[in-house]
Amino acid sequence: MASNNLEHRQTHNLLLISKLLNQRESASPFTLVLDSLEQSARPLIADCMKRARKANTQVIFVSIDSLRKPASADISIPLWRYGLDQFHSKLAAALEQQPQNQRCLIIIDSLNALCSGESTSSNLPALLSSFLRPNVSLIATYHTDIPAAAASVAIAYRPPPLSLLRYLATTIITVHSFHHMLAHKKAREKGIAEPSFGLDQGLDGVVVGEGAQGQNGLVLEMEFRRKSGRGVTEWFFMARSPESFGQVAAGVRAAQKAVGLDTVILLENHPLWRTGEAKSRAGQEDEEHDVTFSIGLTERQRRDREGVVLPYFDAQKGGGEGGRILYDMGVEDDFDDEEDEI
Repeated sequence: MASNNLEHRQTHNLLLISKLLNQRESASPFTLVLDSLEQSARPLIADCMKRARKANTQVIFVSIDSLRKPASADISIPLWRYGLDQFHSKLAAALEQQPQNQRCLIIIDSLNALCSGESTSSNLPALLSSFLRPNVSLIATYHTDIPAAAASVAIAYRPPPLSLLRYLATTIITVHSFHHMLAHKKAREKGIAEPSFGLDQGLDGVVVGEGAQGQNGLVLEMEFRRKSGRGVTEWFFMARSPESFGQVAAGVRAAQKAVGLDTVILLENHPLWRTGEAKSRAGQEDEEHDVTFSIGLTERQRRDREGVVLPYFDAQKGGGEGGRILYDMGVEDDFDDEEDEI
């Protein structure tokens, strides 16, 4: 039963991420992508644009950070040239040129400038919502490691722009470095402090940590919000090519083939991610073969547990002696030797 539930969840979530990447059935009108210096969202955005082109979807790329037009974009709006004031007018004009039933995908490479601009920050949710239509989807990137501009007195009590974007988005995808995720996982298994990378290290001159921008792929943390309000959270690994996975289980390949997605798997199915879990399970096999649940202790926690000496452990030895009250006097107790002798 457990394996059937796992296979069902695996196929269901792979089908869901396939709909999001291919923008089928208007799965997510507004997808917010969060990235950082440790892992850029450009591989994910490039994959979405390629899939949109194959599906005959018109790709409108709004460039604020990018100076060159992507090869998969049909229309490019260089906002860095026109200015933030022209954001609404230029994008609205590009949408009006499209046929009535034409599917369109709007890509915004950076929302940070729009969140800090005087003409766009005050009404950013309404500004983005004005472009959402049944045949239009929006994917926008927000760089989480760029400090937000200081708020003026007039908007000091408003929610931060990122909080508004999280509230407005129907899907939130956070990209992570696979190398850093593996380092954090190994530290948790050993019961030691997790390492820091890049700006989190707090060292002078260190901007990007070792292992950033994975060459073989990246980790996707997806939070999908259904119309009913129930959320679906899952972790995926997106590879640059199907060969980057290595040896995966046959059931994983079958699930990929069923949904037509050959470059994305669940993170827990990645061979390098499962290696540590297999070693941990092998070490706990002797302890847990008689129980119906997994304690989930690290090796350091198990050593600490074995060294614990329970108080009054000798009271458990021998049976049939009746009950005993064991009490240890403390410094706060009022004890008089003379009264005890009486």
